[in-house]
Amino acid sequence: MGAPVDGDIVEVFDNNGTYLATGHYQKGSITVRIFSFTRSDVDEAFWMEKIASAVETRRNLGFLDNEATTVFRLIHGEGDNLPGLIADYYNGVVVLQAHSAGMFRHLELFAEIFRSLPGLKVTGVLSKSSTTIHQKDDNMVGDKLLWGEASISHVSEYGLRFVANHITGQKTGFFIDQRENRHLVTRYAKDRLVANVFGYTGGFSAYALQGGATAVHTVDISARAVEMANHTMQLNFGEAVKHEGFTMDAFEFFKQSKGKYGLIILDPPAFAKHRDAHSNAMKAYARINTMAFEALQPGGILFTFSCSQVISREDFRKAVFTAAASTGRNVRILHQLTQPADHPVNLYHPETEYLKGLVMRVE
Repeated sequence: MGAPVDGDIVEVFDNNGTYLATGHYQKGSITVRIFSFTRSDVDEAFWMEKIASAVETRRNLGFLDNEATTVFRLIHGEGDNLPGLIADYYNGVVVLQAHSAGMFRHLELFAEIFRSLPGLKVTGVLSKSSTTIHQKDDNMVGDKLLWGEASISHVSEYGLRFVANHITGQKTGFFIDQRENRHLVTRYAKDRLVANVFGYTGGFSAYALQGGATAVHTVDISARAVEMANHTMQLNFGEAVKHEGFTMDAFEFFKQSKGKYGLIILDPPAFAKHRDAHSNAMKAYARINTMAFEALQPGGILFTFSCSQVISREDFRKAVFTAAASTGRNVRILHQLTQPADHPVNLYHPETEYLKGLVMRVE
C-alpha cells in the first residue's frame, strides 16, 4: 500500500495478508532490504538492541579489550542482520558506511548509539559513504564527521602498527578483512624474497618481514600507496628495513620478474562488481595468476585472492586452475581462505562470503 520512496521503512506481507518481514525500501533489483522478521516498532530502542548485539559478538570474539589488535569490524551488513550498514572500529574511531538510503537516514542516530554503548571506547564517529550511497541531493553528504575526531587512526594488528587515513584511504581506511590471512603469511615468509602485488599500504608486507623474509617488494600503481607502504615498514622495522616499493602496473611488474620470488601475495581489487563483468573478470584472474605462477621459484608459495562478490569460490578456483595448467607447474593447495569472524557470513545470504583465497605451493 502507498508509494514508498528510497529509504522508507516498509512491511512485507504474503498474498493472504500475513506479515513476513520489515525492511528498507529501495528501488532496484533488491526492493526491500530485510532487517527484521519480527513485527515491532522501529525506533531508537530497536536499533540500539541490534547494534548492541553485533558489538557483543565482537566482545565474545575477544576484540574489545585486545591491545595487540585495535582495528576490527563492528557491523558487517547482512552478516549482522543490518543490511546496508558497515561499521569499522579503529582504536576508538568508528567509521560508518551506508550502502542503502534507509541506513543513510539513520547515521546520526547510529553515531549516538555507538557513543553510548558501555565498554566501547569511542573518540569519534565518521560517515564515509560518498562512494557507497547514491547522493541525489545536496543534503545527502556522504563523507561527514558525525562526532568527535576521526580523520586518521593509529592502530595495531597482532602487534604491528599501521596508520589508517579515513578521508583519503580505500574502504574505511584499511583492509580489515585480510587480518588473519596477513597473519598466516608469517608462517611462510622466512628466508624468502617476497612480492606483495597490489600491495596498497603494505599490510601483507609488514607480516612478511615479521615472519623473517629476506626482503619484501611492495607493488602498487598508486604512488601515494607505495609511499604509505614505505612509511609502514619504517614505522615497524626502522630505517634499515629490507623493503622496496615499486610504483607500477602489476602486469608490467610480473613481466620483469620470472622465476624471481619465493613468495608472492596477489590481492587485486575486485575485477567484477557486477554480473555483466563476470566473463572479463575470469579472464583477468586467470591472466594475473598465470603471471604470478611464472614469477615463482620452484617450491615457491602463492597467496592469491578474489574479493568480487559475483565470482564464486568455484569460479575463482577454476580461474586459478586455468592459470596453473597454462604454465605446466605442479600446484598443491595448502589453505583455502576467507574473511575473519568479525565479517560473519549470513547463511541465508551467501554473497556475504565475498572474500576467497588460496595458498599454494608451486613446484
